[in-house]
Amino acid sequence: NIAPPYVIQVGQKLDFTALKGKTSTSDGVVVTPIKTDPNTTEVKPIETVKAPPKLTQPKATREEYSAEAMRQTGTKIAEKPAETKPTDTGNDVTGAPDAAKPVGDEINWSWPTQGKVIAGFSEGVNKGIDISGSTGQAIKAAASGKVIYSGSDLRGYGKLVIIKHNKTYLSVYAHNSKILVKEGQIVAVGQKIAEMGNTDSPNTKLHFEIRRQGKSVDPAKYLAPN
Repeated sequence: NIAPPYVIQVGQKLDFTALKGKTSTSDGVVVTPIKTDPNTTEVKPIETVKAPPKLTQPKATREEYSAEAMRQTGTKIAEKPAETKPTDTGNDVTGAPDAAKPVGDEINWSWPTQGKVIAGFSEGVNKGIDISGSTGQAIKAAASGKVIYSGSDLRGYGKLVIIKHNKTYLSVYAHNSKILVKEGQIVAVGQKIAEMGNTDSPNTKLHFEIRRQGKSVDPAKYLAPN
């Protein structure tokens, strides 16, 4: 199933399993499968009747800039402009965002519930923040999105809700006493999605996570000071 002009790349996997008997391509090239004798290691070459199709585009190679290369092409050599150095302003000119101010893909995050943060984010230990409260307290969507999980199948999270906000971000709401949304449902920021509880937890709290491209990040860097 390689299309004309039949270009293949280094490391590309070629599949011959569907080749049976002589196969004729759209250009009239007939290919005969290799026949091997089980008693010998000799391999017979593939027989072709017609020449391979002509390439539709000429081949070209890229050479480094040099006066000699330019003369060979008959091109007049222009003077090389003087190099200019960027002005040092004392700022980072790489264009990379400040690590302390992560880009939120224009998501305006809001707190999912009221309460005291009793456990902060710690990579490898706590993948989010824990907010204390009382049983039945409202848990709200921290941003608009689509519910992609609603249930209690993930051990250690209790009754859990996961919302997908865009291609980059998810938010996680764990240990609820009651879930009020279903998978596939579209929710708005601030909408009540669950009630606080202590499922799979020794005390009543909300465990809240923000995940960027599948990796947990510190929610405190995305939420406004509480």
